[in-house]
Amino acid sequence: MQQPITILIADDHTMFRQGLCEILERKGGFRVIAEVSDGEAAVAAARAHRPDIALLDVSMPGLTGIEAARQIAVASPQTRAVILTMHRDERTILEALRAGAHAYLLKDADASELIEALRLVHQGDTALAGYAAARVLDLLRAGGSGMAAGDLLTARERDILALVAQGDDNRAIALKLSLSEKTVGNRLSDIFQKLGVSNRTQAAIVAVQRGLVPSPDVC
Repeated sequence: MQQPITILIADDHTMFRQGLCEILERKGGFRVIAEVSDGEAAVAAARAHRPDIALLDVSMPGLTGIEAARQIAVASPQTRAVILTMHRDERTILEALRAGAHAYLLKDADASELIEALRLVHQGDTALAGYAAARVLDLLRAGGSGMAAGDLLTARERDILALVAQGDDNRAIALKLSLSEKTVGNRLSDIFQKLGVSNRTQAAIVAVQRGLVPSPDVC
């Protein structure tokens, strides 16, 4: 039997925390192992319980969710931080990503969107709400974020990109990484968008130029 994804919830609104707990437990596959109301308690709970995911609000008493995410990355490295907030401004989005957040979601998201994002994050992916993704990509294209496009690539996307740079096709990548060809194709589309390219050749060139993957061996 598959182990449930363990969740830490940090939000200073009690009713909101309780609502999240009900949604996650009703959906199945998740187990809330701690709920706290401030950032310092979130860091302490992450250190004590080592959850798979820490679901953090931004605005909390004392330590913000973003600073909590940064400290949780050190206190419990296996815990992936997910920001769930009403903040839509680009500065907050970028600060969260720089702090190591694996997802940035808005509180007005559907429950199904939240569940999907948590499962993606647990698998090692990054999840950005549509609005957040659009703002980040706009900033990257404009060159005003102080963040490189490669910073948004997940570990799995880097694995795929490295194999693309080696010349592997989707079928070979799928076999090597134990993925379906459809999944590889979908991930490549995400990679192309993040790197601002339109095909695998351009992606491979950009990846090597920016040091995102090792340079291919030259005989």
